[in-house]
Amino acid sequence: MSNLQRLTKAKIAAILASRFSDGFKSLKELPNPFELHDMDRASERIALAVKNRERIVVIGDYDVDGVVSTALMEEFFEIINYPVKVIIPNRFSDGYGISPKILERIEANVIITVDNGISAHEAADICKQRGIDLIITDHHTPGDMLPKAFAIVNPKKSVCSFAYPEICGAQIAWFLIGALKAKMGLSIRMAEFLDLLALAIIADVMPLVSINRPLVQKGLEMLSRSNRPAFEAVRAYLGKSHFSAEDIGYGIAPRINSAGRMEDATVALRFLRAHTLSEASNNWLILDNFNQIRRQTESETTEEAISMVNPEDPVIVVAGDGWHEGVVGIVASRLVDRFKRPAIVLSIEENRAKGSGRSIGDVNLFELLDRCKMHLDGFGGHKMAAGLSLEAKKIDLFREAICKEASKLPSEMFLPKEQIMGELPISEVDWELMEILSSFEPYGEANSRPKFLMKNLSVVESKAIGADKNHLRLILADGNVRLQAIQFGFDKMVDIGQRVNVTGTLQINEFNNQRSIQFLIDYIE
Repeated sequence: MSNLQRLTKAKIAAILASRFSDGFKSLKELPNPFELHDMDRASERIALAVKNRERIVVIGDYDVDGVVSTALMEEFFEIINYPVKVIIPNRFSDGYGISPKILERIEANVIITVDNGISAHEAADICKQRGIDLIITDHHTPGDMLPKAFAIVNPKKSVCSFAYPEICGAQIAWFLIGALKAKMGLSIRMAEFLDLLALAIIADVMPLVSINRPLVQKGLEMLSRSNRPAFEAVRAYLGKSHFSAEDIGYGIAPRINSAGRMEDATVALRFLRAHTLSEASNNWLILDNFNQIRRQTESETTEEAISMVNPEDPVIVVAGDGWHEGVVGIVASRLVDRFKRPAIVLSIEENRAKGSGRSIGDVNLFELLDRCKMHLDGFGGHKMAAGLSLEAKKIDLFREAICKEASKLPSEMFLPKEQIMGELPISEVDWELMEILSSFEPYGEANSRPKFLMKNLSVVESKAIGADKNHLRLILADGNVRLQAIQFGFDKMVDIGQRVNVTGTLQINEFNNQRSIQFLIDYIE
């Protein structure tokens, strides 16, 4: 860390500004929905279906992006007073996305998928045989062949020249609503959906630059004052009136995700689409309970998985009998954080293995899986996250193959993206700096909250706090300048008078209507 640059407020502002060099700043600059390939064809067919009173079914996905996408479409059709059936597949009984199993219980003229469908070849063939027009809207990376659907709206299609491919499923659903508004001559305010849209963009870890940044900025602003019962319930439960991207990513999104992980995402849809505060509050409490169960299950599975890791493998592949399918993706993320390499976690049931993978740095997990697809029954996803299935007896062969492919990659590709911006003198920490930092919010993927190193500080106060005394509160000083600091889940006590180096982030602490600057410590040495 000795090579880190010494920072000033001006340097920090310049570094943060350089993250937004594409110049995209305003919602007024948003692209036309029809710039997405097949959007004209898709919206034309849906408009015709509405005109002719045909049966329309919307099929979503069980994560936050999929649930929000479904909620957006359901809300749109409710606004125009047109009856549609919406289905969110059950992870355990239906599997992912549109599938032959789901189609068995559907009667429709038109099916619209949101946040899924780009690899649904078999389902597309069945739709064709049954005379159902399938409209796929998805943002996941397509394979070599596209499903034989009526229309496919996906910014990652090779024939699509849409300028902003790094968008989530809910954004494509939102653009579809915009296209339908134009096709059908509707007077709908597209901004009314931005509170939901911000939730999906953040939860699906989209880069918070370019087109996504102003959408999330406006969405967070709306979410903080939204009269949507779901967000009224969240504000009441968390006791907050203003939400940051981190509040969404670490507080709200995991609870919404937990329904699909642990049981059925329909609860999450009912929460977002609640028409009364009472209905929203009841469903929020169910989600909160699911999340507590999820955390316990995740913790137990992570412990087991860690014990199986071979430290020599460039890609971690671990599998367990009966591991809960709903937590394997989170466990993979925990392994990536701990071992600093891609991780794949598989649950084995009746000789079949199904699971999720997460990547790190510049390692493209989707490409690695594509090179090992001879061992897989199926896979899908994108660079940083993917799902896969295979026969349990092929796990060892698959592990060997993916490790062989990963070993060909340069070691720099495995370096985590998150880095320390530089060394920050404590004298630079004041309200002017906090204003600079807040002006570059929201922080998240591709716009990480700046992490600083502060060196050779004296510990003036040191106290264990919290119900379990597992958090550390410090007062740090350099000469006459002092700074409050806190470390959650600390490992060891720090003595008063000790000299320390700390890395972490700056935040504003609000308590009893008092605001203070606080350093959130990641690491002390």
